[in-house]
Amino acid sequence: MQLMTSGHFVQKCRAAGILPPPAFRLSGGGEPTATTRLITHHISKGETVAQSLKDRFDYGQNPEKTQGGELISAYECDHRTADAEFLLAKAKYKAVTGREQRRDADVLCYQIRQSFKPGEITPEEANRVGYETAMRWTKGKHAFFVATHTDRRHIHNHIYYNSTALDCAHKYRDFFRSASALRRLSDRVCLENDLSVITNPKLHSKGRFLHYGQWIGERPPSAQQRLRLAIGDALAKKPADFEAFLRLMEGAGYAVKRGRGGVISFLVPGQKKPTRLRASTLGDGYDPEDIRAVIAGERPTPEIPDEAPPPQRINLIIDIQERLSQGKGPAYERWAKVYNLKQMAAALQYLREHELGDYDALTAKTSGAVDRFHALAGELRDTEAALAKASDLMAATVEYAKNRPVFDGYKAARYSKKYLAAHEAELASYRAAKATLNNILAGAKLPKMDALKKSRRELAEKKKALYAEYRKAQQDMREAVAIKANIDHLLGVTGGRENKAQER
Repeated sequence: MQLMTSGHFVQKCRAAGILPPPAFRLSGGGEPTATTRLITHHISKGETVAQSLKDRFDYGQNPEKTQGGELISAYECDHRTADAEFLLAKAKYKAVTGREQRRDADVLCYQIRQSFKPGEITPEEANRVGYETAMRWTKGKHAFFVATHTDRRHIHNHIYYNSTALDCAHKYRDFFRSASALRRLSDRVCLENDLSVITNPKLHSKGRFLHYGQWIGERPPSAQQRLRLAIGDALAKKPADFEAFLRLMEGAGYAVKRGRGGVISFLVPGQKKPTRLRASTLGDGYDPEDIRAVIAGERPTPEIPDEAPPPQRINLIIDIQERLSQGKGPAYERWAKVYNLKQMAAALQYLREHELGDYDALTAKTSGAVDRFHALAGELRDTEAALAKASDLMAATVEYAKNRPVFDGYKAARYSKKYLAAHEAELASYRAAKATLNNILAGAKLPKMDALKKSRRELAEKKKALYAEYRKAQQDMREAVAIKANIDHLLGVTGGRENKAQER
């Protein structure tokens, strides 16, 4: 059973009440088709910051390209004065945070270029799609304007957004594979608006459907991010030396832990485990030597990176007719149709990226994802049990060795009641440790402590690696199960063990 035939797919969507646009189309390349690029703009050599911004914006707003300026829309700025407004936000950022990047490293603004297949979209619709893309990408946190160009055979958008957020306290930071995330978002928006997208799975990152706009501002910062922010605040107060910096951190509620070799860690409020001050934990610029250099004025305050994005779960489509029978009104029906359309756009994107052109291939992938998840879950349980056993064995060995001299003294005293009364707690610990050893070892020889430590360390490392695989496998399974369930709904397929797996 083929899945990628547009006409059949659309028929099924309509029959299921999802009511997508007239067709989902996938272009194989050649023409410029819903292509998307993310570009960073730095200061041009020999120019001021203001001139660099103006030059770029003048190109985007060229009246000859935008039908006399009619094809420009803006959010939280006036496109005619956007260069001045962007610069003002940057000045406020410096005043609020006390942070300033090197002149040649500072990103003035970001640009999104979005192109569409010739003859498929009107200039006004293209501008609307560009605005929607920019809003979902920035989550409404950054000012932007969209300039739609019609000077070429293919209509395309130039979207400029400020690197400084509207609150002037944060900046957009490029992240790993951000261009891929943007392209995926743009593809999703295009599919939802019945526009062609390029079929080229190799250009897309494998995995979940994520975009930056879904990540920012939706969850509280992690302990590490809170620590970075506190460090930035402390450095902004210009401490005289490193010790003064540590006192500022303590005053902000971050307990300072000093370890061997001059190691410095901070206990973030609400956390049990301290976080070490080092680049491998917090990122570039967060080694103690780096902080000392900032205090001495030898380097700028480290930039706060964006946190890694959490995976987005693809949801099941809604049975609209069933919900309407429960008394839902017309407003709900309109919302549900849009919601279902977005879920099917995600399903179509998944099939395309994973090159799943028939139902059997989808079924096999889903079954494989389910099997892998349960296999990893079993292996993780076994590893955790082995780790717990190793920990118990080490603890019992330590207690046994610590209290063995007390027991030997008890034996030498011919099991004196007086001796027992004086050492009752130690003897009880000895007996409990011995019982634990007998139970765990079951007659086997007690390993040396070095071997026990090595085994426990290896098991802990294995658990950590397995847990990361387990979480990814769990997300992969949920994603595949949801996609298959949505396709099954369209095709009228019922049952399947995979659907049950999602409930676990």
